Amino acid sequence: MGRIRNPRRGTIQFWPRKRSDRIYARVRYWAESKDVKPLGFAGYKTGMTHIMLVDNRKNSPTKGEVISQAVTIVECPPIKVAGIRAYSGNKVLTDVLAQNLDKEAGRKLKLPKKKKESELDKIEKATDVRLIVQTQPKLTTIGKKKPEIFEIALGGSIADKIKFAKDVLGKEISIKDVFKEGNHVDIHAITKGKGFQGPVKRFGVMLRQHKAEKTKRGPASLGPWHPHHGNYSVPHAGQMGYHQRLEANKWIMKIAEPNEVNGKAGFGRYGVVKNSALLLKGSIAGPAKRIIRMTQPIRPNKKIPEDAPSIQFIAK
Repeated sequence: MGRIRNPRRGTIQFWPRKRSDRIYARVRYWAESKDVKPLGFAGYKTGMTHIMLVDNRKNSPTKGEVISQAVTIVECPPIKVAGIRAYSGNKVLTDVLAQNLDKEAGRKLKLPKKKKESELDKIEKATDVRLIVQTQPKLTTIGKKKPEIFEIALGGSIADKIKFAKDVLGKEISIKDVFKEGNHVDIHAITKGKGFQGPVKRFGVMLRQHKAEKTKRGPASLGPWHPHHGNYSVPHAGQMGYHQRLEANKWIMKIAEPNEVNGKAGFGRYGVVKNSALLLKGSIAGPAKRIIRMTQPIRPNKKIPEDAPSIQFIAK
């Protein structure tokens, strides 16, 4: 008698498999850092290309040789510090918004008419301080004006955080102020939406024999007989894609200028890159034009070199 194998279909690590509430991801945890600077940034996924580089991985069989590597391009226009959020424990103590906000920010929040000096004084009593930043999609060619607004944590002591937050309030922060070539980042993004799909595509359930009872594009068993409710671990049809996902330790291979990555016709379904762009090793979640959030890694991978490789060629 042959060996009976019945591995489960799909993973139950992610549940429920429902659509994300927002188009930009929520960061649930921030790594700690002694450097006084923002611990994250955001950009727009442009597309993919390949580069030729000298392999500098310590234990790689191709160490020192020129190899090809697929990379994802993420355009990163400067982000603007729209405000400061002070925390007392886990509760929000106060919010202080900048006075020189762009008119596009009014599409997302109510702009203040007068500056409240007393609110700045409350920041001194805070136990944690974070920046409220807005993206600037108007600086790209994706055809969008409404910015995304979210929090970014800061590194350093609480006194350093307060001083830094007051200094950058209303100013712009570039990608080079936060990350350097060779750094590792965690990617927070919303995956490409695929709508309502059946269990064959959604979970990888095998097609049944053509003489099988009832359906052939579905699970052979729905669980015990006459259950009180459906078991969530049984593959069913439903929403596939547009989920929030985190991918750890993506390698920044280069921070490129527009002329280094732009081809004659730009990028399909995106356009022309007009700002500094990250070249991240491999692929990342989401379609073109999707907002991508990058943060300092929670669990750094020591096997990835901390130095950027020597890039010989970038395909356009």
